[in-house]
Amino acid sequence: MAFNNSSTFNLYTARPVFRNIKTSVKNSLTYIILLAVKNACLLLLLFICSAPLTMWGQKKPLQPTGKNNLAYKWGEVAMECTAGDTEKFKPRPTVTSRYLGLIWTAVFDAWSRFDDKAIPVYLKNVKRSPSAERTLKNKEIAISYAAYKAMMEYFITDSVMLTNKMKEFGFDPYDNSLDPSTAVGIGNLAARSVIEARLFDGSNQTGTVSNSDGTPYSDYTGYHPLNSADSLADLKHWQPKYFADGKGGRYAPGCLTPHWNKVKTLLLDSANQFRPAPPPAIGSEVLNNEIKQVVELQANLTNQQKALVEFMRDGPKSVQQAGHWFIFSQDVSTRDQHTLHEDVKMFFLVEATAMDAFIACWDAKMFYDFARPYSLVHDYYRDQEIKIWGGPGKGMIMTKGQEWRPYSPETFLCPAFPSYVSGHSTVSGACGEALRLFTGNDYFGHEVKRVPGALTEPDNIGDTVAIKFASFTETANMAGFSRVLGGYHIQSDNIEGLKLGRSVAAVVWKKYLHYTGGTK
Repeated sequence: MAFNNSSTFNLYTARPVFRNIKTSVKNSLTYIILLAVKNACLLLLLFICSAPLTMWGQKKPLQPTGKNNLAYKWGEVAMECTAGDTEKFKPRPTVTSRYLGLIWTAVFDAWSRFDDKAIPVYLKNVKRSPSAERTLKNKEIAISYAAYKAMMEYFITDSVMLTNKMKEFGFDPYDNSLDPSTAVGIGNLAARSVIEARLFDGSNQTGTVSNSDGTPYSDYTGYHPLNSADSLADLKHWQPKYFADGKGGRYAPGCLTPHWNKVKTLLLDSANQFRPAPPPAIGSEVLNNEIKQVVELQANLTNQQKALVEFMRDGPKSVQQAGHWFIFSQDVSTRDQHTLHEDVKMFFLVEATAMDAFIACWDAKMFYDFARPYSLVHDYYRDQEIKIWGGPGKGMIMTKGQEWRPYSPETFLCPAFPSYVSGHSTVSGACGEALRLFTGNDYFGHEVKRVPGALTEPDNIGDTVAIKFASFTETANMAGFSRVLGGYHIQSDNIEGLKLGRSVAAVVWKKYLHYTGGTK
């Protein structure tokens, strides 16, 4: 086709030319090759998207989460053992906090050898496993042997149950290998390292420390209260009280583990690192107001408050405060669907925090040896007519101040150790803060339902109430204040305890990050 002689290019008349060129290109070999490449690329992309990622070495196998991961399951076993310990030996929150702290340290140490960054607390001379061996199966084996051997040491009366649990989980309870190249050996070595390192840590686990009575965890400091259960020589100091023995008699329990301030801390620098200022002075306006607050709160207890007091105090087969916060941690695990990896770290953090919080708390308790409201109210309101809770079957009555008592059953009138600072407040402040730091958020969103009076005055129960724990901080505050509501503590015990616990948590958190290699 020829162009005309016009000097102006005519697009309209040129169109047939472009159409012919386009047609010829389509028929060309170049176009065919380009089309083939395009189709091949599409097929390759489809193959990549649909093929199992294991072909590229990237896919991680799905892991059990929440209640189904093995760390969580061993946690349930630990709680069963803790409840049984309370049943056999009566509440001893200091001792059980040590058990749980050391058990989860052993588990953490075993797990650390299968992690990319973590370093153990006590386990020495065991190399990190090769990358190819850092499988979920090996982690399960290692933490199971560590948990089992540690629990067999501390919960020895539950040995049959623990052995059966090992079998139930698919492991040989009689495999005592110490081969550091195997998961079984690493687990056994982790437990042994913790047990040996802590055997003589000041707790008197063996009962062999000089000046003790020969029983495990008995006192060796020679502590004797300045007051007896029958006479008050010094109002400022702790006084033992009579409990019903459940058999028609009564007894006055001695101070629980008065030597606990001498137990070696786990991650905290020292027991007295954050020792609080002294409690309010006898006769001071602050103390007068706080004693008055305790009396008035009890006189106006609501069903909601009774339920809170009972939930935090717990009853038969209590898991104590370290166990309470362990259960709260399990609630976080189920809420967030944790893997074994996450639960091992969280349980280690929370229980290490609880263990050190108890040691720091006992430093304050034994240093100040301060009185509980039981004695203070009796003295301050002697011969004054006040409204009190009269005990099971009596409800609220008007009587003399010296008849006042905590909102508690006859068999456990009040904790048998000095008041300042509150153990519930210290441990709750510490563990609540630990969970806040671990999750990166203060939200908890947990709820429990309780029948008020069921554990204290079963003949006068109220309608079921819901106790809501919106945040970790608020849960700790509620735990602490429940002890004021119950008449076990004055507000200074609570406030300073919460403060002490949160200071402990801040230090433990930094140490925790060190052991985890800087990761949550």
